Amino acid sequence: MDPLTALMSFAMVFFTVLFSPMMSTTSGSLAVLHQVPEGHVGAYWRGGALLNVITEPGFHLKLPLITHFEPIQVTLQTDQVMDIPCGTKGGVMIMFEKIEVVNRLNKEYVYETLRNYGVNYDKTWIYDKIHHEINQFCSSHSLQQVYIDMFDQIDEKMKEAIQSDCTRYAPGMEIISVRVTKPKIPESIRRNFVQMEEERTKVLIAIEKQRVAEKEAETQKKMALTEAEKNAQVSKILMEQRLMEKDSIKRQEEIENQMYLAREKGLADANFYRVMKEAEANKLKLTAEFLELRFIESIANNTKIFFGNKVPNMIFDQRLLTSYFSEATGS
Repeated sequence: MDPLTALMSFAMVFFTVLFSPMMSTTSGSLAVLHQVPEGHVGAYWRGGALLNVITEPGFHLKLPLITHFEPIQVTLQTDQVMDIPCGTKGGVMIMFEKIEVVNRLNKEYVYETLRNYGVNYDKTWIYDKIHHEINQFCSSHSLQQVYIDMFDQIDEKMKEAIQSDCTRYAPGMEIISVRVTKPKIPESIRRNFVQMEEERTKVLIAIEKQRVAEKEAETQKKMALTEAEKNAQVSKILMEQRLMEKDSIKRQEEIENQMYLAREKGLADANFYRVMKEAEANKLKLTAEFLELRFIESIANNTKIFFGNKVPNMIFDQRLLTSYFSEATGS
């Protein structure tokens, strides 16, 4: 006997001896040790009837041949529904190769769910339900809608439909998500869709190019407007600057003119004042004695001395001289 077999035999004998007092029944038979794995709970049937006993993960005992045991998963699990045929509204047959349903059975509803739908509860509410909902969806939509237009909505629609019925009839089941793969369609139709998609792509590319060209034209227009506005502002600033310079020159000339006029007026006033004062001074000077003195000085300055046998005669008219002095003095 190999060491592994010997070890297993020893363990069986050990557990049999250890639990033999607890495994005795009224009929004298022994209970069988079994294990509930982590993430599961234990459900039991006796004589085909579901027992109202749910066990936690670990080792437990059950009556052999009389009590049937099944581990029921209560953690997240993914059910894969394969090869689902359906016909579209237009009569085209398509095939969904795989639909994945992530679900979970609430531990508190295990007994109620098993009593109503058995161990294969997921066949009723997931596998069969997916077939039904997919066919309902396909029959009310065209191939274009199923394959392209509304394909991104199928996941959410399937989840809502399954969860709605589960909430009503099997409240312990929670649908986390549904993942639908692209369906298989006839090759001839698929080629048409591919060609149509290529044409649509070309149109989208053309539209995008046109949009880019429009954006570039709009950008250039905005740049031109900005440049024109900048030039206009520069011109306005330069014009204002020139006007300010001219205004400054004009004010400077006005100030210089005012200064010149004031200076000329001052000179004229000063000259007038000087002339007036000279006239007053001359008036005060023009006396008979002063004029006589100047006359004598003038004669003295013009006196000439002659030498010789003949001396020119000088005739003085006393009456004419007196009249001259009287006119000069105004007396």
